[in-house]
Amino acid sequence: MVTFQRSSEQDGQALTQRSQAKETRRKALLAAAAGLFAADGFNRVSLEDLGAAAGVSGPAVYRHFPGKQAVLAELLLSVSRNLLDGGRTVASEAPDAEAALRGLVEFHVDFALSNPDVIRVQDRDFSNLNDADQAEVRALQRNYVELWVGVLGELHPDTDPTELRVRAHAAFGLINSTPHSVRHHGRRMAAKSARPILERMALAALTAP
Repeated sequence: MVTFQRSSEQDGQALTQRSQAKETRRKALLAAAAGLFAADGFNRVSLEDLGAAAGVSGPAVYRHFPGKQAVLAELLLSVSRNLLDGGRTVASEAPDAEAALRGLVEFHVDFALSNPDVIRVQDRDFSNLNDADQAEVRALQRNYVELWVGVLGELHPDTDPTELRVRAHAAFGLINSTPHSVRHHGRRMAAKSARPILERMALAALTAP
């Protein structure tokens, strides 16, 4: 009698494929959540809605998240972590402060144009996070602001850090809100058209005397 045994390499490949499939479904759920929460609000979206939008059953959502609030938490925490990590990379790779500021503006504009739903969810549904998740998101965002303040401080060495924080927050407000409101003949302006406008306006505000 001939028997066939799976090799450890085959087992490893199968495990990797399952892990990749699980991560793909998890990302699909987060993407669906961003769209649904932005359109209808966190409180009006059910787990069944999330599952249907991501192509899985409602109960299957529990394989990836313990509940709807955990989906919201991961959505906002992950974007805050990505902003901070990406911003740090941009700043560390820049040859000087001027290049770092340009890079940060380009990075944030790209984020805003790519994630308008997440920005809307952050603005409207942040209060639905539990206290611990709110605190973590705020800490990540404070660190992101201070990254910008550090770069601005090199360009405006005689300016009080409080004013530099105001500049940074003003730039975020300009960049984050414009992708929602810019329209052209009744249609939303294409990202490629909006991008250079946002970058020029943000840089002008940040570097003003």
